[in-house]
Amino acid sequence: MSSPAAELSSLATALDDLAKRVTAIADTYAGARRDDLATELYQVERALNGARRGLGRVLDNQAR
Repeated sequence: MSSPAAELSSLATALDDLAKRVTAIADTYAGARRDDLATELYQVERALNGARRGLGRVLDNQAR
């Protein structure tokens, strides 16, 4: 079984990857003049990045 810190770090990495993938799709929609969809996906990206920052804070505080 892996440690909670290792699991959280793995989740943070996954969130980073998801945010990048969502951004790439949003950029595609923005280029195709589907700003409605791009806007929604950029909001998803911000939420994923916020979750990543939250996990980072947990990891930082856990190390103390």
